[in-house]
Amino acid sequence: MLIRPGEHVPIARLLNFLAQGEHLAHDVAHSQATLTTDPHVRRFLLSQARQEAFHAVVFQGASAWLAPRHLGASPSLRALDQYRARVTEALQRKDLYESIMAEQIILEGLGEALLTRIEAGLVKRHAGFRRLRQILLHQEEAHYAFGRRLLERAMTAGETDPDRLRLPGHEYLALSEAMVTMVRDLFDSIDEDAAAWCRDAKRYVPEWLR
Repeated sequence: MLIRPGEHVPIARLLNFLAQGEHLAHDVAHSQATLTTDPHVRRFLLSQARQEAFHAVVFQGASAWLAPRHLGASPSLRALDQYRARVTEALQRKDLYESIMAEQIILEGLGEALLTRIEAGLVKRHAGFRRLRQILLHQEEAHYAFGRRLLERAMTAGETDPDRLRLPGHEYLALSEAMVTMVRDLFDSIDEDAAAWCRDAKRYVPEWLR
């Protein structure tokens, strides 16, 4: 893998940031599975939880391999911790649809945008394990698409509506933007376009939430 001098630690920190996000996604999906009576939805969410746990292991392992002396190094996780507290509160209220918006749409969209940009950088650097990287990205895409379909179906059925979700949605978006700010300097330090990733992340936000 062709990594230039000085890039090992920033890339490792990005991967560790991703791992923390995957831990959050695992916990949320596992809790969501307990809130639905639909067996298909429950199976998907439990499968997602398993996949997110695997993703976290992969990212942590890659981070440790790249920069073993900086094991566990990551940007400040304050915004991510606040995001966890906010979505955990929604789960405690048994608000499945708010949690779907927060996890499968906003957080997964953010993760997909980040993974896509990292993938482009890894291809440029002739990184290995391309097949594994593609599997992880496709799974993230599937989680996002599932959340969009589920929420749209619930809105059509009158089980929730954009007006009820818009205010908390803006709070989640503000926290996600804070997370973007946390890692912009890491993109800059490895000569990648952080502004392009920011544009990509906004593309995943539903029109009714913009």
